[in-house]
Amino acid sequence: MSSVTDSNEMDTSDEQTVSDEPKTAGQPLSEFLLQLEDYTPTIPDAVSEHYLHSAGFHTTDPRIVRLISLAAQKFISEIANDALQHCKMRGANQNSKQKVKDRRFTLTMEDLTPAVAEYGIVVKKPHYFV
Repeated sequence: MSSVTDSNEMDTSDEQTVSDEPKTAGQPLSEFLLQLEDYTPTIPDAVSEHYLHSAGFHTTDPRIVRLISLAAQKFISEIANDALQHCKMRGANQNSKQKVKDRRFTLTMEDLTPAVAEYGIVVKKPHYFV
């Protein structure tokens, strides 16, 4: 049994670093929240506040609203990027004899459906569009 306890013991002498002031667990978050005061998110604060209030979340701190706006912006950006990748893959499978330098992509339900399915969101076309 001594071999089990010896392997579970940690040697912390190698992991310790010298620093002038110790950092707490919440310090990086508080520094990030201070940076959010000067940041203007893509999704306006009024829009975020409206949807937060309609969901039952009330706050007076604009940094929290901007943090949620930033998270929503990242989520939308990832979905749009995934849909673009689906569109490019679908376009690569089609034989097109003409090469267009300035190709424009259109966001369609055909590309959006698998992109949001990766996040657990099920989207189905209404029966009158089939």
